[in-house]
Amino acid sequence: MSVKKFIAPQLALLLILSAVWVAGIDNVVVKSGYHQDNLHKYLQVQRRVIDNYFGETSINDLYKESILGMISFLDDSDLNTEGTPLDVSGDISIQNLRDSYNKFEEAYLYVANNFPDTDMNKLVEASIKSMLATLDPHSVYIEPEESDRIQEQFAGRFQGIGIQFNIIQDTITVITPISGGPSDQLGIMSGDRIIAIDDSSAIGYSNEDVLRKLRGEKGTTVDVRIMRPRNSRPLNFTITRDDIPITTIDSHYMMDEKTGYIKINRFAATTHDEFLTSVDDLRQQGMERLILDLRNNPGGYLSQAIAISEEFFPRGTKIVSTQSRHSRFNQEVHSRKNGALQDMPVIALVNEGSASASEIVSGAIQDHDRGLVVGRRTFGKGLVQQQYELVDNSNIRVTISRYYTPSGRLIQKPFDGSSEDYAYEIRHRSTDASMDASQFRDLVPDSLRYKTAGGRDVFGGGGIVPDIIVQEDTTSSPYLFNLMRIERVEFNFVREFLDTHGDEFRAQWEDDFNKFRSDFSWSASDQEMFLSMMKDVGLEITTDIDEPTIDDDNLLLTQEMYDELKPMNFGFMKAELARQVWGSEYFYPVVNDYMNETLTEAMKLWETAENLEMLVQTPTGSLHR
Repeated sequence: MSVKKFIAPQLALLLILSAVWVAGIDNVVVKSGYHQDNLHKYLQVQRRVIDNYFGETSINDLYKESILGMISFLDDSDLNTEGTPLDVSGDISIQNLRDSYNKFEEAYLYVANNFPDTDMNKLVEASIKSMLATLDPHSVYIEPEESDRIQEQFAGRFQGIGIQFNIIQDTITVITPISGGPSDQLGIMSGDRIIAIDDSSAIGYSNEDVLRKLRGEKGTTVDVRIMRPRNSRPLNFTITRDDIPITTIDSHYMMDEKTGYIKINRFAATTHDEFLTSVDDLRQQGMERLILDLRNNPGGYLSQAIAISEEFFPRGTKIVSTQSRHSRFNQEVHSRKNGALQDMPVIALVNEGSASASEIVSGAIQDHDRGLVVGRRTFGKGLVQQQYELVDNSNIRVTISRYYTPSGRLIQKPFDGSSEDYAYEIRHRSTDASMDASQFRDLVPDSLRYKTAGGRDVFGGGGIVPDIIVQEDTTSSPYLFNLMRIERVEFNFVREFLDTHGDEFRAQWEDDFNKFRSDFSWSASDQEMFLSMMKDVGLEITTDIDEPTIDDDNLLLTQEMYDELKPMNFGFMKAELARQVWGSEYFYPVVNDYMNETLTEAMKLWETAENLEMLVQTPTGSLHR
């Protein structure tokens, strides 16, 4: 055979496959029939990883791990893989995606033929999860149902009737209608019990049942029957579903005549717009300085973190940079405008639950000496993910780059161990936040020590270390508070209080939240009712103990211990009362009044925060290591 005759067919085949590959028509090269989507899905995942993952990857290792995931899913102690398509014990040579697909197909069909009861969809999911586990803790598989929920959260809205609810004694109870939503406009109230949906009983529904029945496309209708406290006859409503915003600003309010407070719970598509609306409102109330609360904010969209960071700086200020082995993911981001808050003193609150986008914002504020960062060392997530949809509406989230703060810090903590070790690393930190920060600083190598614009030391390799450390908010004994929360006593207490005294309470307080915040207190009869409810769930008042004691799931306290500890419980219940009457945003001003040591300490630091700005005005040069 001549060389020309040998090469021509191979070249033609290569050109055809290349055209298919470029066009993205994967199913042309995937077997048709029952298993097509599963095999297509496997191929999609490997291609997305190879084409986008920020670090070096081995298709050989990805394939091997996918087979090991398949074997683990079969969970057959008698399984002998030697000599079968599941055998990965010897040398494996996978050169490209086509090799990987063909070998995986052999293993897949082997299982389908020899283990006919196997759920092949779940088998492929197990293979995918096993592959992704070799990358980093944030490259993950997301099932179709979970994908929809996450998309709603980060899109910042969903479609439905607009209520917050809870299941109490098998009955759907409205916690609060979402302001401006369809239910709110119809007059549905906190405390209403939904007993029927579309002429079918709703008693005994699970949370998933409620969501399935009440959510739906904008413009569609649903009939609900409601029992309202002290109304003997049920009320019938036809609710037209609409867009319901999922807000990412938990609360904004004035702490005093010139201090504004904004709490952001995550960074979704609407966060920057919500933030500016909150800022405008607070400015109209006289805000001259801002506390930005990013505690327990796990992050979200990088673009939203950048947009909010820009509001604190003049045009041209470096906000963040990203680096990857793929040049298209490398970028250096500078502020594109003069920020609305560039001249306003700011204190950012953080803790071990602040991650990713929260660390970008707080890192930029700290690196430029723009304000104080106060609280406890942050989580330490310096990786950026992108989400890719798969053939069955599931998704994978792949890490595409690392991000660096303006000084050049990578704040990602190590992830050499297991995923569990990584996720729960914060549990192993010292309970003394100052000791944790001190130990961290002592262990950081010189290569991870950086300087702010004003010359202060900052550190990479494990989160943002705050400028001012504040211990975790605790009491001398958390037992009474924990028992109340675990048993949902605070919620049931407030619900019963409003059922009994709701009309009287609203007549006195509903039009003046600030007066409620400063003047309302629980009566002696209210306190007796609370004590009775706590005794029903395991509290015992005794005389012969020296400290709070757990005995057979009961909490034993002396009367003196109870009297010392109960103010936190009553403060939290007052905040829960505010939530159920005025809405979720009103919970935080009240709860912060009673149990927020970090916020209390931050309010003492304004002189320090304002003096930081003088460092920026000092000619220290640009940010440097």
